[in-house]
Amino acid sequence: MSQPASSAETTYAASSASGLPATLGGPSELPPREQLFGWGRALGGTAHVARPSVREGVYEAIALARRHGLRLGVRGAGQSYGDAALSTGNLCLDVSRLRRVLDWDPEGGRIRVEPGVTIRELWQYVIEDGWWPTGDRAPRSASLGGCASANIHGKNAWKKGPIGEHIEEIEVLFPNGIVRRIDPLGDPDLFRAMIGSFGLLGIVLSVTLRLTKVHSGLLDVEALSARNLDEMLDVFLGRLDVADYLVGWVDCFAQGGSLGRGLVHQARYLQPGEDHEPHRTLRRSAQELPDTLFGLLPKSQAWLFMRALFHRPGMRAVNFAKYLLGRREMGSRYREPHAQFAFLLDFFPGWQRAYGRGGMIQYQSFVPAESAAAVFRQQIRLAQDRKLTPFLGVLKRHRTDRFCITHGVEGYSLALEFPVHAERRADLWALARDFDQLVIGSGGRFYLAKDATLSRESWAPYLGEEDVQRVLAFKRQLDPEGLLETDLHRRLFQSR
Repeated sequence: MSQPASSAETTYAASSASGLPATLGGPSELPPREQLFGWGRALGGTAHVARPSVREGVYEAIALARRHGLRLGVRGAGQSYGDAALSTGNLCLDVSRLRRVLDWDPEGGRIRVEPGVTIRELWQYVIEDGWWPTGDRAPRSASLGGCASANIHGKNAWKKGPIGEHIEEIEVLFPNGIVRRIDPLGDPDLFRAMIGSFGLLGIVLSVTLRLTKVHSGLLDVEALSARNLDEMLDVFLGRLDVADYLVGWVDCFAQGGSLGRGLVHQARYLQPGEDHEPHRTLRRSAQELPDTLFGLLPKSQAWLFMRALFHRPGMRAVNFAKYLLGRREMGSRYREPHAQFAFLLDFFPGWQRAYGRGGMIQYQSFVPAESAAAVFRQQIRLAQDRKLTPFLGVLKRHRTDRFCITHGVEGYSLALEFPVHAERRADLWALARDFDQLVIGSGGRFYLAKDATLSRESWAPYLGEEDVQRVLAFKRQLDPEGLLETDLHRRLFQSR
């Protein structure tokens, strides 16, 4: 296990009992409690919320939690679907106001930002210099600190891996008052443990990213249809060597020989010279999604009208219509701005609210390629049999990675999106437990940024892995009092 490297760390207090200077302790009064939700709005809780605008406020939050005997959970933009950014009954450190760009190299595509900078703010800052974020699938409002903590992936995950593979350095404040800059060469063990640890070990103060050079603001996109799940997997397999992005939409209402039918969108970067107007397409304004529908209805209010369709008959009709329209576009090619392709679901801001008061969950499982078709078919059939058909299914391709808490497999993921109704909540969680056994039996994995349903019993096989135990050993070393804790950590990492 790596030991602290003096050249890469700063100690803010050596003699203070809290590990922090008393002058940074701030007022003893706790901030008021607030109701917080995961992005899917199916899980929530109240917590005292601190929102510092400078890093000294982060030190103050640690001291404040200690004085009041509270645990401290870190929250970025609150885009995790479940409880990864919730700290019910404790102190929530919301870093969304820490959103400055600290350093930018437009020649080399290297940028250093505070943790609250969002994906949207990142691409807006770099696009006119000809750069684009490499792991861009997260909602555009996700924070870079949260993306590093969750090790997010994109529609190019089989080719580029998760965002952690494009992070050159993270600056972390540990509960003992030490700030360290950690990189994959100088401190590989701790770097592998920090990325994807969901704030279990320390608080991210800055992220240094390596971006992707682009020669146009447009992508070359091809639309393909698949009559069933096997055909969709074949489409993916045939395009892995030529595509830069691949994503599949699955109609989960289709049955029989059409089970798993849907659409695949392949995209590739334009090469130098293919775009005759890069000076125009690389403008920030050319990437922005419109704020209104038909020039009239503000899209921020569109979710209110979408509610009329968010029930089983409505979504069955929507999925059927989408598939038919997709069949008509089979083989069509067109050019689309990066932001419109990457953030399609953000076309309707706040669309998750259309699910109503109960919210929604997304169950995303990662399964080795040789088992993917069988497992995903079983999941869809189980959901249909129990009249809990997912409203949305999204298929992606992945590869393994070197991080300790990882969802990466050499295979595929299927994200299934479910409404949560009070009268069927227990049934939905029981369905998820049955899904868990299918995934575990196939040698698959889970993605904690999306998770709302995993139990410690389902998570137990991963707790026993050497890499996960390495993370927990760092936890004992760097946070021996267990100050950093979220609802996700309590649910999966603490014994009852």
